[in-house]
Amino acid sequence: MFTFDLALVWLDLAGVFFFAVSGSLLAAKKQFDIIGSLLLASLVSLGGGVIRDIIINAGPPAAFTNPVYLLPPLLAAVLVYFLFSNIQRFTSLLTLFDAGGLALFCITGTLKALAAGMNPVAAILLGVTTAVGGGLLRDITANEIPTLFDARDLYALPAFSGAALTALLWNMGAFNGLTAALIAALAFAFRVVAWRRGWRVPLAVRGWHRAGVSTGADSRARD
Repeated sequence: MFTFDLALVWLDLAGVFFFAVSGSLLAAKKQFDIIGSLLLASLVSLGGGVIRDIIINAGPPAAFTNPVYLLPPLLAAVLVYFLFSNIQRFTSLLTLFDAGGLALFCITGTLKALAAGMNPVAAILLGVTTAVGGGLLRDITANEIPTLFDARDLYALPAFSGAALTALLWNMGAFNGLTAALIAALAFAFRVVAWRRGWRVPLAVRGWHRAGVSTGADSRARD
């Protein structure tokens, strides 16, 4: 079985950083000040992990007990502050960093749930919750349509695929550093390709049409 104590912390921190950058980028787009950028970066990057730790009853969330978790949001806010003026493809960059955080958090959330003794189905659901929870809080706080509920985008499915593969390989005894990297790459690619090509899932009621949403032209217009 893959021993992941230290590796899990590093994966978690990497996911925190990626999500934090997406939060600071959105704050810059909304013309928030530097404090607002730091707070939004912290909310998106730590929110999913806090929800995860509360659900599995892991004690105080890691974000409040390990000061190192506060460094990635701070670093993200500083980087965006100095580099944002040189960013030309804002939407693409935000989506890439968001996809990176999603790909890592769906793995770490699932692993922590499995380590806490949850069954595979519950672990997958918690992995998805960890991956999409911070983004949901970010979008609501910034008064954006949550990506999770945007009919023009896929968000939960890439997280679900990564969480399901993690749980499957864990129970097969085949989860290790290499397979973790492959799962993260697949979830990341799924999210980005779906965004670039405009893949969508059916609406809640069969026969309804998406108002104001085109197909190929919309995907080609993405930057």
